[in-house]
Amino acid sequence: MTAVAEARSSSAGARSPAGRRTADRGTWFLILPALVPILVLSVGPLLYGILLAFTDAQSGRTAATRWTGALNFQDLLHDTLFWESFRIGLVWAAGVSVPQFLLALGLALLLNQDLRLRGLARALAIVPWAMPEVVVGIMWRLVYNPDAGVLNETLRDLGLGDGRDWLSGLATALPAVIVVGVWAGLPQTTISLLAGLQNVPRELHEAAAVDGAGAWRRFRTVTWPALRPVALAITALNLIWNLNSFALVYVLTSGGPGGKTRLPMLFAYEEAFRYGQFGYAAAMGCVLVAVVSILLAVFLAGRLRGGDGA
Repeated sequence: MTAVAEARSSSAGARSPAGRRTADRGTWFLILPALVPILVLSVGPLLYGILLAFTDAQSGRTAATRWTGALNFQDLLHDTLFWESFRIGLVWAAGVSVPQFLLALGLALLLNQDLRLRGLARALAIVPWAMPEVVVGIMWRLVYNPDAGVLNETLRDLGLGDGRDWLSGLATALPAVIVVGVWAGLPQTTISLLAGLQNVPRELHEAAAVDGAGAWRRFRTVTWPALRPVALAITALNLIWNLNSFALVYVLTSGGPGGKTRLPMLFAYEEAFRYGQFGYAAAMGCVLVAVVSILLAVFLAGRLRGGDGA
């Protein structure tokens, strides 16, 4: 009886206001080591960038930085070059994300089968993911080299022409860069979908097969409903990641030729570090943050509606 009384007493103490305050302090003490880096390295720079967007900050300027209000955003509304880069960014994000998802889905379905050397195939499938974007960009520049690149040499050997300068052509630069983006981002999409496929019970497939369902019907009625949440999540993340791409395209084309591959992040980088317009570049960054926030809100709203429907 004494032990029971002590347990009841400690439970009542935990439910008391003083006990709750002690528990809250302990919780904050535990999460503080993870919270401080987030505040210092993410939230702090984000707030500083938003503040900078409302000033006329420039590099090499001797006069004090002045508060200009929404002037940078007003100028941005009439900046056709920025909106053209934004259009290119949307084309890039969709052009990479859609083929990436379709190819990754097929590859994930293949790697989910009971194949020989399946472990080795899965390891090889994530090799591009282990390579830094700068290395990927340099490697693909060699592939696209107009004189001695693998692609042009293959085309010559097949008698399909003398090749071309893929990264310098106005019509071929963006498609060529999109191909590289699909290749570089394929592994993480494949692994995410493969993880989703691993959670689909085999008993459901076996029961559907016993009922006479073919491969397509089993995929449509068994696999896809279970895989849909993962597919929506990875697609939304891919759109956000690709819209914020910088290093890969910078190494491949630096935004050329003629701005045909100048993504919004490249445009903001040039304004900040080539022309020294820090305030104006920060305003561009705020617009991108707003777009990403809208995409996240749409995705979360869809997930919540799907959860309520379930």
